[in-house]
Amino acid sequence: MDFALLRCCPTSIFLKQYESSTDAILRKLEVAFMDIKEFNCCGYPLKNIDFKAYVLLSARNLALAHQQRVNILTFCNCCFNTTKHIQQLLNEDTALTEDVNQTLAKEDLTYDSSVKVRHLFEVLFNEIGLEKIQAKLVKSFKDLKIATQYGCHLLRPKDVVEFDDPIAPSIFDQLVEITGAKSIAWDTKLECCGSPMWGVDDDLSMDLTEKKLDDASQSGADFLCSACVYCQLQFDRVQKMLIAKRDQRQPLPSILYTQLLGLGLGIDEADLGIDSIRKAQMMGEVGQKYGLEADAELSLDDFPTLRHLLDYIVPDFVHVLIDGRIVRSGGSELALQLEDQGYEWLESEPAEAARA
Repeated sequence: MDFALLRCCPTSIFLKQYESSTDAILRKLEVAFMDIKEFNCCGYPLKNIDFKAYVLLSARNLALAHQQRVNILTFCNCCFNTTKHIQQLLNEDTALTEDVNQTLAKEDLTYDSSVKVRHLFEVLFNEIGLEKIQAKLVKSFKDLKIATQYGCHLLRPKDVVEFDDPIAPSIFDQLVEITGAKSIAWDTKLECCGSPMWGVDDDLSMDLTEKKLDDASQSGADFLCSACVYCQLQFDRVQKMLIAKRDQRQPLPSILYTQLLGLGLGIDEADLGIDSIRKAQMMGEVGQKYGLEADAELSLDDFPTLRHLLDYIVPDFVHVLIDGRIVRSGGSELALQLEDQGYEWLESEPAEAARA
């Protein structure tokens, strides 16, 4: 059966390279997939806010997949965990299923338990298999040391996701090692990256991220390799903030597994979202050592630039705050100016400049 690809909401703006690199490796490995334009958010952000909406959103996606006679494939840990959870709830609670189906019936949809929900790594590991993937590789990353970041939602709760041993997982590590890279042991491998605390307690979130970055670096990692959208954003954007605010570290680049595998499969960097998005130390000594193209002027890998966001969002107003005061206001042209010139030229601006 073919798959419908359930794309993660944040990736469409912040991490498009996860989408493009996933598409590229699936095509290279001849995995048939389609997009269902009616797919909606999996419901994860509403889990602790509106339970009925949380259930209904994933139930609707499952119903849409059933209507198209396809299974669901996702690269997002949260989408995978949430959809599996809702599927389990609906299969165990007849009353809940009847309630959901009453709402779905307004769109001529109905929930059906036959749809399978698969994580990208399950398809690669179980359905394609390591040997078949390895046979297609044209490049090997011998001695490249990778710290794998599974992400909490891929492993727990075990009875929901049924992905791997949550205490001693190995699937992701084996997928990394078929590329020739070495998956290293590191103490905080299964600890939270800090993303759930971002926006609630930013200092704690950065502390958790910093702890993992320090551990991976001290364990000898050349790269972090993330399975999780939110972990990747944490290792990218929050690491950049850590470097700016705490100024105590050398950056540890993070690459998506789909990019690592794609490079091994000989897929063009542009299709993997590497040369069109800012690179990290795929440019420095590590990149040169393993034969990757370098550009010493670029910074952290996959950093979602303001200009990139403006391709999708045109703001009515842009306000620049420094130390709690608005120092400049404008439209989208101000955002582009900030992207080109940075913020230093505004640091000495008086508050009255906001009216300029």
